[in-house]
Amino acid sequence: MLVKTDNLHEALLDNLYGAVFLSDLDLTILYANSAAESLFQMTRSKLCTLTIFDLLEDQIGFKKTLGELVDSGTPHTRRHEKINSKITGKSSKIDCSFTPIDVGETKRLLIEMHPIDHFVRINREHALLSAHDTSKSLVRGLAHEIKNPLGGIRGAAQLLDQEIVQHGMDEESRELTKIITTETDRLKDLVDRLLEPHHTLKFEKLNIHEVTEHVTSLLEAETHGNFQFTRDYDPSIPELNGDKSQLIQAVLNVSRNALQALHEADIQQPKITVRTRVQRNYTISDNRYRFVCRVDVIDNGPGITPDMTEQIFFPLVSERSGGTGLGLTIAQTAVTRHKGTIECSSEPGDTIFSIYLPLGE
Repeated sequence: MLVKTDNLHEALLDNLYGAVFLSDLDLTILYANSAAESLFQMTRSKLCTLTIFDLLEDQIGFKKTLGELVDSGTPHTRRHEKINSKITGKSSKIDCSFTPIDVGETKRLLIEMHPIDHFVRINREHALLSAHDTSKSLVRGLAHEIKNPLGGIRGAAQLLDQEIVQHGMDEESRELTKIITTETDRLKDLVDRLLEPHHTLKFEKLNIHEVTEHVTSLLEAETHGNFQFTRDYDPSIPELNGDKSQLIQAVLNVSRNALQALHEADIQQPKITVRTRVQRNYTISDNRYRFVCRVDVIDNGPGITPDMTEQIFFPLVSERSGGTGLGLTIAQTAVTRHKGTIECSSEPGDTIFSIYLPLGE
């Protein structure tokens, strides 16, 4: 049963960071605020069909806590409790406090949940962005230094090729100049890709599914039906302000990274899922947004090692043989310029890259 609140209390509760529940003594949920909806990724009305037991893994421990709480009538806190991953789709931990309160003549429980992973994520994000900015500046400086002599090398190779033709030298000598020219062009392309994300963005109102459909359709055409692509879209996501070309590039780079990982691992039934959701009360860097759009690219590949997960967005870092280590860096840069972020969680058979984009300021 959903308990209603007045407008002022509703506004106050919905702007709290922590998830707040009101339940009866059997832990049947009577009320949940917006942070609770965000934490468990379901609507308030849906939460009010469940009990607190349904949301947490250690049901036996909570039943014991409930008994002690009812007997003593004093607040109680449980730390580092695991959320039921069957509900949220991922493993996370919370600190949970229970406070007995009187609502009229009826005994109720006020339950507060604070996700521990959130603070760990923000600290990691700060460290990652700082390291990313430092390495990006270093790489950009290096790219400029490399780009200048490349033109001279290519020009010299062309002049040498002309000399070879004029003097009637053998074709093998011309092949060597072609190699120099080809490799110079390849390096120039690499340098241009390092510098490209700093072009001015062209913001417009767009539907995120225009981006995901463009990318998914492109990859379906490339793979000729050898990979399974699944779409799991939330059609209620409102339009956002963004540079369509840059967002396509970001989602494409992340998706192609998943595609290449599946191909190299020779997965028998390779599958990529593109999922979109609205996330409530989400913090990116130092800014908290009431709503953000989340785009998940999920693959069933071998996963990414924990050490690599921490540095996978750095320039020139790649687990793949022959990889340039630029795809995810360019994606992160494009998303960061939209005031968003990219996160990665991985275990064998389930790697998720999540792109977060603010929906309004």
